[in-house]
Amino acid sequence: MKATDFDKAFDAGSDVSDALDWSKARRRNDQSRRVNVDFPAWVVDALDKQARHLGVTRQSLIKLWIAERLG
Repeated sequence: MKATDFDKAFDAGSDVSDALDWSKARRRNDQSRRVNVDFPAWVVDALDKQARHLGVTRQSLIKLWIAERLG
């Protein structure tokens, strides 16, 4: 598929996943680095409550929220 055809199909909302080679997909800047952050107890409690509500871990929730805010 030519790039122009791919762009048109993508822009039209078509499923273009079959045109991609997912085995070669990579995320840029995906190296992890540890960061320690101290939160007041009430923040940790609120994070835990929200994480339980969503069925994810506290760490996953924090990473998701930060990524959404920065992205």
